[in-house]
Amino acid sequence: MLGENHSLLNEFPQQEETINQLIQADEAFAKDTKTYNELDEEIRNLELSNSPIDDEAMHQLKHDRSVLKDSLFQRIQTA
Repeated sequence: MLGENHSLLNEFPQQEETINQLIQADEAFAKDTKTYNELDEEIRNLELSNSPIDDEAMHQLKHDRSVLKDSLFQRIQTA
């Protein structure tokens, strides 16, 4: 669905406490979370403005978000 919010807390609301603890305690996790959320916002804004970039570029943004989400999720599960 276009314009859907995929922020980390929106994707894993049941893990909010763990995510917030990791953000406070792990600088790398905090940085990656910020990057993930910024990337998600960029994708959402592009979708809502009818994607003023080519399909390949949009696919790459979504791929990058997915890879980062998987990495963050693994770290949340390990915590």
